[in-house]
Amino acid sequence: MRIEILLKQVRQEKNITLNRLSEKSGVSTTHINDIENNIKSPSLFVMVRLSKALDVEITELYKVQW
Repeated sequence: MRIEILLKQVRQEKNITLNRLSEKSGVSTTHINDIENNIKSPSLFVMVRLSKALDVEITELYKVQW
């Protein structure tokens, strides 16, 4: 799966809104939304912040299915 799909999937599974994830991670809601909609590619730094805020290992957001 692609990063943006996994990010949104994990966020929704944990019932976390964009606003709440933004508050917890320090990443703007606009930036998170742009990542989830494949408008922007996230930096590793941003992904680390988002994974910590979602309480998942960063590898969970980088799973690839062939």
